[in-house]
Amino acid sequence: MQLLNVLIRNEHDGVLVPIPQYPLYSATIALLGGCLVPYYLNEESNWSLDVKDLRKQVIAARDKGINVRGLVFINPGNPTGQCLSTTNLQQLIDFCFAENLVLFADEVYQQNIYQDDRPFVSAKKVLKDLGSPYSESVELVSFHTVSKGFLGECGQRGGYFELTNIHPQVVEELYKVASISLSPNVTGQIMMGLMVSPPKPGDISYNEYIAESKAVMESLRRRAHIMTDGFNSCENVICNFTEGAMYSFPQIKLPPGAVSAAKSVGKAPDVFYCLKLLEATGISTVPGSGFGQKEGTFHLRTTILPAEKDMPEVMDKFQKFNTTFMAEYSDEKYVVTSKL
Repeated sequence: MQLLNVLIRNEHDGVLVPIPQYPLYSATIALLGGCLVPYYLNEESNWSLDVKDLRKQVIAARDKGINVRGLVFINPGNPTGQCLSTTNLQQLIDFCFAENLVLFADEVYQQNIYQDDRPFVSAKKVLKDLGSPYSESVELVSFHTVSKGFLGECGQRGGYFELTNIHPQVVEELYKVASISLSPNVTGQIMMGLMVSPPKPGDISYNEYIAESKAVMESLRRRAHIMTDGFNSCENVICNFTEGAMYSFPQIKLPPGAVSAAKSVGKAPDVFYCLKLLEATGISTVPGSGFGQKEGTFHLRTTILPAEKDMPEVMDKFQKFNTTFMAEYSDEKYVVTSKL
């Protein structure tokens, strides 16, 4: 929020944000009085990023009088779970160089990788490897946190941002703003220290640390497969593999009866589905509408964090619910009639 506050001066300043997106970005940009400029990830090609769409969105925004000043990307993605390749990152850096944009690298899930084709590569490494003029001029802000990897397990809270090629006076002002936040949580600071300086070979805890962290990450990789395979075995459900982060974001192809029934009770169709799922199974999910899903599609976001031993039962509950739901709302018997 501090960094966006520095970037956004008035209602004419815009920030490029991926859609689907982590809602904190849209909320913060709105709170600061700026404009969210969406660029759309392609679900059909595993939530890939297209630089052509970035250019299209920037042109459209400028035609509306919006001054696009920054670009956010999330790698691995939230809620989509995709991992960016080095080529993707080079394209983003080149784009920001050409358009004079600040690049915000949300890399908080960098430890959570569940495939081997695209290992995590930091935007800063790619920037430095590109060399001059990119490495000397592209303004980059990199985010990381302890809360998302195997150390924090979403419970511990602590993080940092690193500034590259940011003017020293701006850095000084950011330190002043940061100093307003008194008394950061002690355990979060301790966990951050452990994350940036983990046990080293020869340390008494090194072997245990490696064994425990490996076990956690291998379990998360198996859970990512269990959940993705479970969703894809369901009627009218399509789910890209969760390559990284902690979430699956399946698309639910809702039948006409479900859309009509949702309207009859004043709910968005994806909200209606998630509420019915919660009532029937106790499984809590987040409707895709909260993440800016593509118009005409319906999604839900769920974590891959249930205990591995419980995952088969969780997916069995979901599959049985989905089968019943699709059968119940398969036709137009819930069509809404106007009272006017």
